[in-house]
Amino acid sequence: MTQTITRAMTVALAIGDPNGIGPEIAVKAAAQIASGGRNKHDTEPQLRLVLFGDAFVIRWYAQRCCPGFALREVQSDALPAPEASTIDMVGIVDAASLPTDAFVPGKVAAAAGAATLAYVGAALRAARASHVDAVIACPHSETAINAAGVRFSGYPGFVAQEMGMAAEDVYLLLIGGGLRIVHATLHEGIASALGRLDQRHVERAARAAVQALQLMGIERPTVGLMGINPHAGEGGLFGREDIDITEPAARNLRDEGIAVIGPQGADLLLTNPDIDVFVAMYHDQGHIPVKLRAGRHSAALSIGAGVMFSSVGHGSGFDIAGTLCADPVPLLGAIHLVTTGTVLPAQVG
Repeated sequence: MTQTITRAMTVALAIGDPNGIGPEIAVKAAAQIASGGRNKHDTEPQLRLVLFGDAFVIRWYAQRCCPGFALREVQSDALPAPEASTIDMVGIVDAASLPTDAFVPGKVAAAAGAATLAYVGAALRAARASHVDAVIACPHSETAINAAGVRFSGYPGFVAQEMGMAAEDVYLLLIGGGLRIVHATLHEGIASALGRLDQRHVERAARAAVQALQLMGIERPTVGLMGINPHAGEGGLFGREDIDITEPAARNLRDEGIAVIGPQGADLLLTNPDIDVFVAMYHDQGHIPVKLRAGRHSAALSIGAGVMFSSVGHGSGFDIAGTLCADPVPLLGAIHLVTTGTVLPAQVG
Protein backbone atom coordinates (compact mmCIF):
# COMPACT_ATOMS: atom_id res chain seq x y z
CA MET A 1 0.00 0.00 0.00
CA THR A 2 2.60 2.51 -1.08
CA GLN A 3 4.21 4.24 -4.00
CA THR A 4 7.83 4.51 -5.03
CA ILE A 5 9.34 6.29 -2.03
CA THR A 6 12.44 8.47 -2.13
CA ARG A 7 12.68 9.39 1.57
CA ALA A 8 14.15 7.14 4.22
CA MET A 9 11.88 4.56 5.82
CA THR A 10 11.81 2.69 9.10
CA VAL A 11 10.08 -0.68 8.79
CA ALA A 12 8.98 -2.76 11.79
CA LEU A 13 9.34 -6.50 11.19
CA ALA A 14 7.34 -8.59 13.70
CA ILE A 15 8.82 -12.09 13.85
CA GLY A 16 5.51 -14.03 13.89
CA ASP A 17 5.06 -17.29 15.76
CA PRO A 18 8.37 -17.76 17.60
CA ASN A 19 8.10 -21.54 17.29
CA GLY A 20 7.60 -21.33 13.52
CA ILE A 21 9.92 -20.20 10.75
CA GLY A 22 9.12 -16.50 11.24
CA PRO A 23 12.14 -15.59 13.40
CA GLU A 24 14.49 -17.42 11.03
CA ILE A 25 13.27 -15.74 7.85
CA ALA A 26 13.17 -12.37 9.64
CA VAL A 27 16.84 -12.66 10.63
CA LYS A 28 17.89 -13.95 7.22
CA ALA A 29 16.01 -11.20 5.36
CA ALA A 30 17.39 -8.49 7.63
CA ALA A 31 20.93 -9.81 7.20
CA GLN A 32 20.61 -9.87 3.41
CA ILE A 33 19.31 -6.31 3.28
CA ALA A 34 21.85 -5.02 5.78
CA SER A 35 24.70 -6.55 3.78
CA GLY A 36 23.50 -4.91 0.58
CA GLY A 37 22.01 -8.09 -0.82
CA ARG A 38 18.64 -8.78 -2.34
CA ASN A 39 15.93 -6.12 -2.00
CA LYS A 40 18.53 -3.35 -1.85
CA HIS A 41 18.47 -1.49 -5.15
CA ASP A 42 19.35 2.04 -6.22
CA THR A 43 15.65 2.85 -6.68
CA GLU A 44 14.72 1.89 -3.11
CA PRO A 45 14.67 4.26 -0.15
CA GLN A 46 17.22 4.20 2.63
CA LEU A 47 15.81 1.45 4.79
CA ARG A 48 16.01 0.91 8.54
CA LEU A 49 14.72 -2.48 9.69
CA VAL A 50 13.69 -3.04 13.30
CA LEU A 51 12.79 -6.56 14.47
CA PHE A 52 9.97 -6.81 17.00
CA GLY A 53 9.99 -10.00 19.07
CA ASP A 54 11.62 -11.73 22.00
CA ALA A 55 15.28 -10.72 21.79
CA PHE A 56 16.51 -14.13 22.96
CA VAL A 57 14.64 -15.85 20.09
CA ILE A 58 16.01 -13.42 17.52
CA ARG A 59 19.56 -13.81 18.80
CA TRP A 60 19.24 -17.62 18.85
CA TYR A 61 18.60 -17.57 15.10
CA ALA A 62 21.10 -14.80 14.38
CA GLN A 63 23.90 -16.79 16.01
CA ARG A 64 23.08 -19.88 13.94
CA CYS A 65 22.02 -18.39 10.59
CA CYS A 66 24.13 -15.25 10.38
CA PRO A 67 27.17 -15.36 12.71
CA GLY A 68 28.59 -11.89 13.20
CA PHE A 69 25.39 -10.15 12.07
CA ALA A 70 25.16 -6.86 13.99
CA LEU A 71 22.01 -6.46 16.09
CA ARG A 72 21.31 -3.78 18.65
CA GLU A 73 18.43 -3.51 21.11
CA VAL A 74 16.51 -0.24 20.83
CA GLN A 75 13.37 1.31 22.29
CA SER A 76 10.42 1.67 19.93
CA ASP A 77 9.93 5.30 20.94
CA ALA A 78 13.59 6.17 20.46
CA LEU A 79 14.46 4.67 17.09
CA PRO A 80 17.33 6.37 15.29
CA ALA A 81 16.42 8.01 12.02
CA PRO A 82 17.37 5.93 8.96
CA GLU A 83 19.57 8.74 7.69
CA ALA A 84 21.58 8.61 10.91
CA SER A 85 21.91 4.83 11.08
CA THR A 86 24.32 2.55 9.32
CA ILE A 87 22.78 0.09 6.90
CA ASP A 88 24.72 -2.81 8.44
CA MET A 89 23.03 -2.39 11.83
CA VAL A 90 19.55 -3.77 12.50
CA GLY A 91 17.60 -2.90 15.63
CA ILE A 92 15.67 -5.19 17.97
CA VAL A 93 12.71 -4.06 20.03
CA ASP A 94 12.48 -6.67 22.77
CA ALA A 95 8.72 -7.24 22.88
CA ALA A 96 9.30 -9.80 25.62
CA SER A 97 6.39 -12.21 25.84
CA LEU A 98 7.50 -15.82 25.43
CA PRO A 99 8.73 -17.77 28.48
CA THR A 100 12.15 -19.17 27.68
CA ASP A 101 10.99 -22.75 28.27
CA ALA A 102 8.15 -22.24 25.76
CA PHE A 103 10.63 -21.63 22.93
CA VAL A 104 10.44 -25.00 21.18
CA PRO A 105 10.84 -24.67 17.39
CA GLY A 106 8.23 -26.80 15.64
CA LYS A 107 5.76 -26.90 18.54
CA VAL A 108 2.30 -25.34 18.22
CA ALA A 109 1.72 -23.75 21.61
CA ALA A 110 -0.62 -21.24 23.21
CA ALA A 111 2.28 -19.27 24.68
CA ALA A 112 3.75 -18.83 21.20
CA GLY A 113 0.37 -17.74 19.87
CA ALA A 114 0.06 -15.09 22.56
CA ALA A 115 3.61 -13.92 21.83
CA THR A 116 2.82 -13.59 18.12
CA LEU A 117 0.13 -11.01 18.86
CA ALA A 118 2.32 -9.24 21.41
CA TYR A 119 4.97 -8.68 18.75
CA VAL A 120 2.54 -7.41 16.13
CA GLY A 121 0.72 -5.27 18.67
CA ALA A 122 3.98 -3.60 19.72
CA ALA A 123 4.88 -2.91 16.09
CA LEU A 124 1.44 -1.44 15.35
CA ARG A 125 1.65 0.82 18.39
CA ALA A 126 4.98 2.07 17.08
CA ALA A 127 3.35 2.78 13.73
CA ARG A 128 0.41 4.51 15.35
CA ALA A 129 2.88 6.77 17.21
CA SER A 130 4.73 7.43 13.91
CA HIS A 131 7.92 5.76 15.16
CA VAL A 132 7.88 3.41 12.15
CA ASP A 133 6.56 3.92 8.63
CA ALA A 134 5.30 0.41 7.92
CA VAL A 135 4.76 -2.95 9.62
CA ILE A 136 5.47 -6.39 8.22
CA ALA A 137 4.41 -9.52 10.09
CA CYS A 138 5.94 -12.97 9.72
CA PRO A 139 3.65 -16.05 9.68
CA HIS A 140 1.23 -16.72 12.52
CA SER A 141 -0.60 -19.85 13.64
CA GLU A 142 -4.34 -19.42 14.08
CA THR A 143 -4.38 -22.65 16.07
CA ALA A 144 -1.78 -21.38 18.54
CA ILE A 145 -3.41 -17.97 18.92
CA ASN A 146 -6.87 -19.39 19.48
CA ALA A 147 -5.37 -21.85 21.98
CA ALA A 148 -4.24 -18.78 23.91
CA GLY A 149 -7.89 -17.82 24.33
CA VAL A 150 -7.92 -15.14 21.65
CA ARG A 151 -10.53 -15.23 18.90
CA PHE A 152 -8.43 -14.67 15.83
CA SER A 153 -9.01 -15.24 12.13
CA GLY A 154 -6.08 -13.45 10.52
CA TYR A 155 -3.98 -10.32 10.70
CA PRO A 156 -6.44 -7.88 9.06
CA GLY A 157 -8.98 -8.12 11.89
CA PHE A 158 -6.23 -7.75 14.49
CA VAL A 159 -4.83 -4.72 12.68
CA ALA A 160 -8.30 -3.16 12.75
CA GLN A 161 -8.64 -3.81 16.46
CA GLU A 162 -5.24 -2.36 17.29
CA MET A 163 -5.87 0.70 15.12
CA GLY A 164 -9.26 1.33 16.74
CA MET A 165 -11.31 0.43 13.66
CA ALA A 166 -14.12 -1.97 12.87
CA ALA A 167 -12.78 -5.27 11.53
CA GLU A 168 -14.97 -5.02 8.45
CA ASP A 169 -13.21 -1.79 7.42
CA VAL A 170 -9.85 -3.52 6.93
CA TYR A 171 -9.38 -5.78 3.92
CA LEU A 172 -6.77 -8.21 2.64
CA LEU A 173 -5.10 -7.33 -0.65
CA LEU A 174 -3.16 -10.33 -1.98
CA ILE A 175 -0.54 -9.62 -4.63
CA GLY A 176 1.41 -12.08 -6.76
CA GLY A 177 1.73 -13.57 -10.20
CA GLY A 178 0.76 -10.28 -11.81
CA LEU A 179 -2.55 -10.15 -9.89
CA ARG A 180 -3.89 -7.87 -7.17
CA ILE A 181 -7.01 -9.19 -5.46
CA VAL A 182 -8.80 -7.62 -2.50
CA HIS A 183 -11.17 -9.82 -0.51
CA ALA A 184 -14.58 -8.52 0.55
CA THR A 185 -14.75 -11.35 3.12
CA LEU A 186 -11.94 -13.53 4.38
CA HIS A 187 -11.56 -16.21 7.06
CA GLU A 188 -15.08 -17.41 7.77
CA GLY A 189 -17.40 -20.15 6.62
CA ILE A 190 -18.78 -19.69 3.13
CA ALA A 191 -22.37 -19.50 4.38
CA SER A 192 -21.39 -16.80 6.87
CA ALA A 193 -19.43 -14.87 4.26
CA LEU A 194 -22.25 -14.87 1.73
CA GLY A 195 -24.77 -14.00 4.41
CA ARG A 196 -22.73 -10.96 5.45
CA LEU A 197 -22.12 -9.57 1.97
CA ASP A 198 -24.14 -6.52 1.07
CA GLN A 199 -23.83 -3.65 -1.38
CA ARG A 200 -22.18 -1.29 1.08
CA HIS A 201 -19.61 -3.90 2.04
CA VAL A 202 -18.60 -4.54 -1.58
CA GLU A 203 -18.30 -0.80 -2.19
CA ARG A 204 -16.04 -0.33 0.83
CA ALA A 205 -13.71 -3.10 -0.34
CA ALA A 206 -13.46 -1.52 -3.78
CA ARG A 207 -12.78 1.95 -2.37
CA ALA A 208 -10.05 0.58 -0.10
CA ALA A 209 -8.48 -1.10 -3.12
CA VAL A 210 -8.56 2.10 -5.14
CA GLN A 211 -6.96 4.06 -2.30
CA ALA A 212 -4.23 1.43 -1.91
CA LEU A 213 -3.37 1.45 -5.61
CA GLN A 214 -3.33 5.23 -5.73
CA LEU A 215 -0.75 5.14 -2.94
CA MET A 216 1.18 2.70 -5.10
CA GLY A 217 1.27 5.31 -7.85
CA ILE A 218 -1.64 4.12 -10.02
CA GLU A 219 -3.66 7.32 -10.28
CA ARG A 220 -6.90 5.90 -11.69
CA PRO A 221 -6.97 2.13 -11.23
CA THR A 222 -9.51 -0.03 -12.97
CA VAL A 223 -11.43 -2.30 -10.60
CA GLY A 224 -12.85 -5.67 -11.60
CA LEU A 225 -15.83 -6.84 -9.55
CA MET A 226 -16.19 -10.62 -9.37
CA GLY A 227 -19.74 -11.91 -9.32
CA ILE A 228 -21.03 -13.74 -6.28
CA ASN A 229 -22.67 -16.51 -8.30
CA PRO A 230 -21.39 -18.37 -11.39
CA HIS A 231 -21.52 -16.06 -14.43
CA ALA A 232 -22.46 -13.26 -11.98
CA GLY A 233 -25.88 -14.85 -11.70
CA GLU A 234 -26.62 -14.92 -15.44
CA GLY A 235 -29.32 -12.26 -15.10
CA GLY A 236 -30.99 -14.03 -12.19
CA LEU A 237 -30.87 -17.57 -13.54
CA PHE A 238 -28.39 -18.56 -10.82
CA GLY A 239 -29.70 -16.42 -7.99
CA ARG A 240 -30.50 -12.76 -7.35
CA GLU A 241 -27.43 -11.93 -5.21
CA ASP A 242 -25.59 -10.13 -8.00
CA ILE A 243 -28.71 -8.24 -9.05
CA ASP A 244 -29.24 -7.08 -5.49
CA ILE A 245 -25.62 -6.54 -4.37
CA THR A 246 -22.79 -6.37 -6.90
CA GLU A 247 -24.63 -4.67 -9.77
CA PRO A 248 -25.85 -1.68 -7.71
CA ALA A 249 -22.44 -1.51 -6.04
CA ALA A 250 -20.81 -1.21 -9.47
CA ARG A 251 -23.24 1.57 -10.45
CA ASN A 252 -22.51 3.56 -7.29
CA LEU A 253 -18.77 3.20 -7.73
CA ARG A 254 -18.98 4.38 -11.34
CA ASP A 255 -21.05 7.37 -10.21
CA GLU A 256 -18.13 8.24 -7.89
CA GLY A 257 -15.78 8.25 -10.87
CA ILE A 258 -14.18 4.87 -10.23
CA ALA A 259 -13.45 2.77 -13.33
CA VAL A 260 -15.28 -0.52 -12.78
CA ILE A 261 -15.57 -3.62 -14.94
CA GLY A 262 -18.21 -6.11 -13.87
CA PRO A 263 -19.67 -7.74 -12.03
CA GLN A 264 -18.64 -10.70 -14.14
CA GLY A 265 -17.96 -14.33 -13.42
CA ALA A 266 -14.53 -14.62 -11.84
CA ASP A 267 -13.28 -17.06 -14.48
CA LEU A 268 -13.98 -14.57 -17.28
CA LEU A 269 -12.96 -11.45 -15.38
CA LEU A 270 -9.52 -12.77 -14.49
CA THR A 271 -8.60 -12.99 -18.18
CA ASN A 272 -8.97 -9.21 -18.64
CA PRO A 273 -5.50 -7.60 -18.79
CA ASP A 274 -6.89 -4.08 -18.36
CA ILE A 275 -7.89 -4.60 -14.74
CA ASP A 276 -5.53 -3.27 -12.07
CA VAL A 277 -7.22 -4.81 -9.03
CA PHE A 278 -9.97 -7.37 -8.54
CA VAL A 279 -12.55 -7.55 -5.78
CA ALA A 280 -13.23 -11.15 -4.72
CA MET A 281 -16.35 -11.91 -2.72
CA TYR A 282 -14.87 -14.65 -0.54
CA HIS A 283 -11.54 -16.23 0.43
CA ASP A 284 -11.01 -18.97 -2.15
CA GLN A 285 -12.30 -16.86 -5.04
CA GLY A 286 -9.34 -14.56 -4.52
CA HIS A 287 -6.66 -16.81 -3.05
CA ILE A 288 -6.75 -19.62 -5.59
CA PRO A 289 -5.77 -17.57 -8.68
CA VAL A 290 -2.93 -15.78 -6.87
CA LYS A 291 -1.61 -19.00 -5.34
CA LEU A 292 -1.81 -20.80 -8.69
CA ARG A 293 0.28 -18.12 -10.36
CA ALA A 294 2.63 -17.13 -7.56
CA GLY A 295 2.63 -20.09 -5.17
CA ARG A 296 4.29 -19.08 -1.93
CA HIS A 297 5.81 -16.06 -3.66
CA SER A 298 2.87 -13.80 -2.90
CA ALA A 299 2.57 -10.79 -0.63
CA ALA A 300 -0.39 -9.58 1.39
CA LEU A 301 -1.39 -6.09 2.45
CA SER A 302 -4.04 -5.18 5.00
CA ILE A 303 -5.58 -2.05 3.53
CA GLY A 304 -7.88 0.63 4.87
CA ALA A 305 -6.35 0.92 8.37
CA GLY A 306 -4.20 3.98 7.87
CA VAL A 307 -0.93 2.06 8.24
CA MET A 308 1.08 0.11 5.68
CA PHE A 309 0.81 -3.48 6.88
CA SER A 310 2.07 -6.51 5.00
CA SER A 311 2.58 -10.18 5.70
CA VAL A 312 3.79 -13.16 3.72
CA GLY A 313 1.40 -15.45 1.92
CA HIS A 314 2.63 -18.70 3.52
CA GLY A 315 2.30 -20.40 6.88
CA SER A 316 4.53 -20.96 9.91
CA GLY A 317 6.25 -24.08 8.55
CA PHE A 318 6.39 -25.91 11.88
CA ASP A 319 7.71 -29.00 10.09
CA ILE A 320 10.98 -27.22 9.24
CA ALA A 321 11.14 -24.72 12.12
CA GLY A 322 14.56 -24.71 13.74
CA THR A 323 16.24 -26.60 10.89
CA LEU A 324 17.68 -23.36 9.45
CA CYS A 325 16.51 -24.18 5.92
CA ALA A 326 13.59 -21.74 5.66
CA ASP A 327 13.60 -19.48 2.60
CA PRO A 328 13.33 -15.70 3.24
CA VAL A 329 12.51 -14.79 -0.38
CA PRO A 330 8.75 -14.29 0.16
CA LEU A 331 9.47 -12.06 3.15
CA LEU A 332 11.98 -10.07 1.10
CA GLY A 333 9.13 -9.61 -1.37
CA ALA A 334 6.85 -8.21 1.34
CA ILE A 335 9.57 -5.79 2.42
CA HIS A 336 10.08 -4.73 -1.20
CA LEU A 337 6.33 -4.26 -1.56
CA VAL A 338 5.94 -1.78 1.31
CA THR A 339 9.08 0.16 0.37
CA THR A 340 8.50 0.44 -3.39
CA GLY A 341 4.89 -0.56 -4.10
CA THR A 342 5.97 -3.34 -6.46
CA VAL A 343 6.69 -7.06 -6.20
CA LEU A 344 10.08 -8.60 -6.80
CA PRO A 345 10.55 -10.28 -10.20
CA ALA A 346 10.74 -13.68 -8.49
CA GLN A 347 7.19 -13.13 -7.28
CA VAL A 348 5.73 -12.86 -10.75
CA GLY A 349 4.44 -16.20 -11.90
